[in-house]
Amino acid sequence: MKNQRDSNKRNPRRADEKVSGSPKRQQRPEAEKAPKTRVARAKKLAVRPANQKVQSQVRRLQEQRSDLSGIEPVRLQKALAASGVGSRREMEEWIQNGWVTVNGKVAQLGDKVQPEDQVLVKGSVIKLKWPDRLPRIILYYKQEGEIVSRDDPQGRVSIFDRLPQAASSRWVAIGRLDINTSGLLILTTSGELANRFAHPSFEVEREYAVRVLGELGMDEMRLLTSEGVMLEDGLARVERIHSQGGEGVNKWYNVVLKEGRNREVRRIFEHFGLTVSRLVRTGFGPIGLPNRLKRGQFYELNAAEVASVMKWADLPLPDSRRRHG
Repeated sequence: MKNQRDSNKRNPRRADEKVSGSPKRQQRPEAEKAPKTRVARAKKLAVRPANQKVQSQVRRLQEQRSDLSGIEPVRLQKALAASGVGSRREMEEWIQNGWVTVNGKVAQLGDKVQPEDQVLVKGSVIKLKWPDRLPRIILYYKQEGEIVSRDDPQGRVSIFDRLPQAASSRWVAIGRLDINTSGLLILTTSGELANRFAHPSFEVEREYAVRVLGELGMDEMRLLTSEGVMLEDGLARVERIHSQGGEGVNKWYNVVLKEGRNREVRRIFEHFGLTVSRLVRTGFGPIGLPNRLKRGQFYELNAAEVASVMKWADLPLPDSRRRHG
């Protein structure tokens, strides 16, 4: 899918990450909340039908199911995260706080669950999702001014307002982009796949097109790829950085790094006294921003493409006999 990426991609965006959830805060009075902005639904990218061989593979993958009766017990926090309830770390905190029960008993860290178990979170029944079929994956060309959150007191436009709902499931955003960043946003119905992309331990590459006011010298670029620079939250180092030219005082750079700390790309350039005027994410792991995808459009991967991403992530396909406990 990397070959879908346009190396001279239109302009910038950026990334942050997180999956929903945290204890319910006291609700602000309705009068204080800004009215929700009405937005048009995103259009789906139209693509040509695949050839007969690919169509046959897609049908076969869509029909495959795993036998849930053979699934071994899975750690509770992992099952909850894989079902889109929240991140694993959040789920561990919720379990420690006593907010999760399994079959009527307050859960403890270390508990495992199976498909037949009943799980409640804060009193609500959670229908755990088990890997009996391929997950869904969509690529969205996020626009500047959109947030990656379902709840916003300010009533700003959310990407979830634009995207189609996932039937009987929930979209999990991988590598959340901030409001001023545009570009590739990957969403999936698999919490485990989202974790495989976003967790720092996997060091998945993120690629950005960055426009700045000013210019980096060769010594500064070498410093970024060798020793790195110290930011307020620790050392920041890039894997690759290349100049992409530009006009006047605006210069473009292609930047690749293996983490997604808050505003990290912007802060790296600020370290050298440069201001990022546009930021676009053009790639994440094996997936590039499709050349034909326009701002505000989305593309849903077909089953064959999803299977390719699952293999990259070393996650089992529905007909696989591998089990993760």
